Amino acid sequence: MIKVIGVRFRQAGKVYFFDPLDMNIERGQHVIVETARGVEYGDVVLGIREVEDDKVVLPLKPVIRVATEDDDKRELANRDKEKEAFKICLEKIAKHGLEMKLIHAEYTFDNNKVLFYFTADGRIDFRELVKDLASVFRTRIELRQIGVRDETKIRGGIGICGRVLCCKSYLSEFIPVSIKMAKEQNLSLNPAKISGMCGRLMCCLKNEADTYEYLNSRLPEVGDRVSTADGFAGEVYSVNVLRQRVKVLVNLDNGEKDIKEYNVDDIKFKQKKRRSNNYKEEMADDEIRALEELERKEGKSKLDDN
Repeated sequence: MIKVIGVRFRQAGKVYFFDPLDMNIERGQHVIVETARGVEYGDVVLGIREVEDDKVVLPLKPVIRVATEDDDKRELANRDKEKEAFKICLEKIAKHGLEMKLIHAEYTFDNNKVLFYFTADGRIDFRELVKDLASVFRTRIELRQIGVRDETKIRGGIGICGRVLCCKSYLSEFIPVSIKMAKEQNLSLNPAKISGMCGRLMCCLKNEADTYEYLNSRLPEVGDRVSTADGFAGEVYSVNVLRQRVKVLVNLDNGEKDIKEYNVDDIKFKQKKRRSNNYKEEMADDEIRALEELERKEGKSKLDDN
């Protein structure tokens, strides 16, 4: 076991572990640590605790110090400098006529580097821009191209659920999502309803995907033939995935038909590989085009993330 604290930085949702040494560090405090980017100011999100050695990357870097009042002031000053840096970079981008959208400017705590985050449709030759910026700021310049999901993570916002976006609040890295997940959860396949603020599929589709996949695997499909515990045979009329209930259109003894509801454990049916439903069959042409465009963007986004 090894003693650690968990630290999070402004543009990184991931929690990084550091060695607290003999310092008494609590959650909510700020610390000064050294990272691959240089000396940084971080928020302590996990207080001192012991974790197994294989859960951390050794050797752990030690905490330099708990942030002082001067450190706090310097961090605030850096935030103000970032606003000015952002404005200057916008002017330089316009001067060089580059097709890129500037998203954010960030100073490292020790002012050893200024990072500029941007989005663009393709590769950008920004060598002359870097030279121009270096002559203004007289420090190391790094331009980092990011995807639209990263852009939304930086900007933040409120989702359709009324809560802070998952990518901004807790997601440390983006997880693969697919339209199949929306289909499994019986959600509307309208791109406007399953897309997040970034214009890509909502990350939260993954939250319940495994549960729905398991629950759906226990159910027959609409139209399947089943037999019931009370001796009837019939055709599946509808299913309730969460309640694990099945409505069956059964043939009564008098020749009439009736719809009866059963728990999935009270019916028998032939388990078979689930059909690959063509979810586009009952959609209008414009809806299909919108969905295909979303699928294309999603595929491109995965390449950008890699």
